[in-house]
Amino acid sequence: MAGPWSGASDLFLQLIALGSLALLGLPLLFVPLAWARVLRWPLPDEARLAVYFGRCLGAVISVLAAFAFVAAGDPALQPFFFQIVIANFALMVAVHAWGALRRIQPWTETAETLVWLGLLGLALLCYPASA
Repeated sequence: MAGPWSGASDLFLQLIALGSLALLGLPLLFVPLAWARVLRWPLPDEARLAVYFGRCLGAVISVLAAFAFVAAGDPALQPFFFQIVIANFALMVAVHAWGALRRIQPWTETAETLVWLGLLGLALLCYPASA
């Protein structure tokens, strides 16, 4: 079932792609420890594993962002891609809420839970009509 703002599904995907690249994908891919510092994560003495995982995650986010642009231009792909986006946002809410409950993350990550929840809501509102 299409969301009430389904007419904006292509714009939503374009904005998610830009935001994902600018705020997550490229920073994690190229400067993962600087990104971690901004979000107030304590940096380990031995950082090679953190850098490796950060760059891997940045690569995955960048690829998904690139394909969000592709899906934005093809209404037939949008329902499938929105399912990926909705599943991702729902899992990000769960991951951040779990970290908050266990008190194992900086306050910035706990606050980010609300961002993921808001993005999940927007994705549901913009869910496209089937092509």
